[in-house]
This record gives sequence, structure tokens and C-alpha cells, in this order.
Amino acid sequence: MSIVILTDSASDIDQSLRESLGIVSVPLKVMFGEETYTDGVTITASAFYDKLKQSETLPTTSQPSPLDFAEAYRAIIDQHGKDVQIIAIMLSGAMSGTYQSALIARSMLEEQVDITVIDSRKASFVYGMICVEAARAAREGKTKQQILDMIDHFLHEVRVYFIVDTLEYLQKGGRIGKASALIGSLLNIKPILTLDEAGYVAPFDKVRGTKKALARVLEALKEYAGDDPVKMAVLHSAIPDDAADLLARVKQEFNVAEAYLQQIGPIVGTHAGPGLLGVMMIKA
Repeated sequence: MSIVILTDSASDIDQSLRESLGIVSVPLKVMFGEETYTDGVTITASAFYDKLKQSETLPTTSQPSPLDFAEAYRAIIDQHGKDVQIIAIMLSGAMSGTYQSALIARSMLEEQVDITVIDSRKASFVYGMICVEAARAAREGKTKQQILDMIDHFLHEVRVYFIVDTLEYLQKGGRIGKASALIGSLLNIKPILTLDEAGYVAPFDKVRGTKKALARVLEALKEYAGDDPVKMAVLHSAIPDDAADLLARVKQEFNVAEAYLQQIGPIVGTHAGPGLLGVMMIKA
């Protein structure tokens, strides 16, 4: 009996890694005015940020429909047979209706196949890395329950902190209030943000200047991890050099068992804008 991990494109897993582990991804869409692009299919992350910088209006995003998920489930059944078990790990339900679409599609097929749909309450590679760990566990022959227990543990265990270059995108996307955005930009205050238990963007701390903000992020992660081995990723939106520098610093200061350098894709990038820099970490 095979186990297949399914996710959505907001998990920002590199295509080569996803394909090597047999992870199925259902794409979301991003719209610039009348132009619609399919995430990871008709627009890349790099092309998205180029377009974002030139666009006078903010793009919007749309979730896959239940039919999109039903088609993906059926394709897995066709490939692996009806005894396949599907674990679908979705973008935070607080941020998108993607999780609901996946649930509705499951109800259309639940008599045919075993499908578990999980609201990660996370965004981007924060749950993308957990999808990767789950797919590896499936390849190693772990049972579905063992994998579900591991996913649950990682979703509660993972720490993520990030700073954004400007709060404009979060404010316009309705993720934070206008007053917070204005005060932050006037005083060069860099809010350090995280994702709360419910899956929303939430404030963690605020300091003046990027250098101090990054130092505070690493301090918080040190309090969490100490000298324990960790799996981690540096996440960024269109600032690869800054991200590479931060990754090198994390590798020096932590006991890193596995590391990723991951660009945030169009879906989360629509709300964060260019210039996001963050670190996620799980004790290995």
C-alpha cells in the first residue's frame, strides 16, 4: 500500500525536490488585473517579483477549486490504485480557502479512497519542509499513522520568524492594520513577525533596523534550539544575497543537520512583497 503526500503550490517546494519525492502539488493562481497566471506553471517566483515591482496595482490570488483537488485525487488513484492513502497538507485555512476546497473534494471521493486533509496553519516552505519530511517517511515505509503523528509533532514544533522590507503589502492585503504600517515605516521599526497557532500572521517583537531585527530572530531561535541539531530554512522574497549571508550565519551559530535556501513564491509573495527575510527551524 502506497502513501502519497499532496499539497498546494503555496508550500513553495522546488519542483525537482517535489518530483523526486513524488509529492503532488495543486497550483493556486495569481492575478495582475485581467492577467491570470498559474503558480509555478505559467509564472515563476522570479518572474512574479519582476512583475510585482513594475505593477501599479497589487496582484490578488485565488485558491484551487474543489474540482481541481478532485482531479488531483483521481490522478493519484489512477496511478497508484484504490488502496493508496493520501495525506494532503494545506496552506493555512486562516489565509486561504484552499484547505476548504481540499476538504470538499475529499467528501466527493471519500468512499473511493483514504484521504486525510490537514490545515497546516502555516505558509510557504514552513509547511513545505514538513511535506518533504512526510514524503521521505512514506518512502521509508512508515505507516500512515506514524506519518500523521510526525506531521502533527512538526507543525507544533516548528518555529518561524521573519521581517519584511515594507509593511505596505501586508496592510493592503488586510493582514495588518494601517496604523501599524505607518508607524513602522516612519521610525524604521522592523516588526518581527511569526505565525500564531491559529495560522495568522502575528507580531513577535519589534526593533529598529534590520541588523538588530535579525539578531533578535537568531536569539529567539537559540532559546528554542540551544545546541540541539536542527533542520532549518532561510526564506526570502527576491533578496537571494541577503538570504545566503543569513544562511551562512545560521550554519555557524547552530547545529544544522539540514538546511534549505528557499525563495517564497507568488502566493505568499503577493501578501509579503519583495524583501522578506525569515528563518524557520525544527529540532531534528
